[in-house]
Amino acid sequence: MRHGVKLNKLSRTASHRKALMSNLACELISHKRITTTLAKAKALRVYVEPILTRSKTDSTHNRRIVFSYLQDKEAIKELFGTISEKIANRPGGYTRIIKLGKRVGDNAEVALIELVDFNEVYGKTTEKAPAKKTRRAGGSKKKAEDAATAAPEAPAAPAADATESKAE
Repeated sequence: MRHGVKLNKLSRTASHRKALMSNLACELISHKRITTTLAKAKALRVYVEPILTRSKTDSTHNRRIVFSYLQDKEAIKELFGTISEKIANRPGGYTRIIKLGKRVGDNAEVALIELVDFNEVYGKTTEKAPAKKTRRAGGSKKKAEDAATAAPEAPAAPAADATESKAE
């Protein structure tokens, strides 16, 4: 049993797994989306999200820590440049995994992992549709509008009398 074990070893030694995750993370940063197996995509998400969080604050210390994981200067420039600007306001969840089905050769589950802010299809460009009107909301709106128009008129008159008496 694997109680509380968060790391998927992917049938690799520690050094091979470290090199694999580093290479996948560099490719994800460079290309913004990559296609890989589902198990590798899930392991990559756990590996790369803390790195993306580090990139939000650009300091020498953070650059060195991220470089110890990635070992690629071009990926670091891209990460601390364009990517950190786009993910600055996002509190987490920088990646999205989309299942693509089974691979023909070995029947492995294939998935697309991408950076959320670099996908225009799922972006914030969607316009909200007007709210659907129901009978219940229509009646309460009318009552609320009637109450709002009637209420301000009544208190306004005594306030005007008070200001006139002070002026005299």
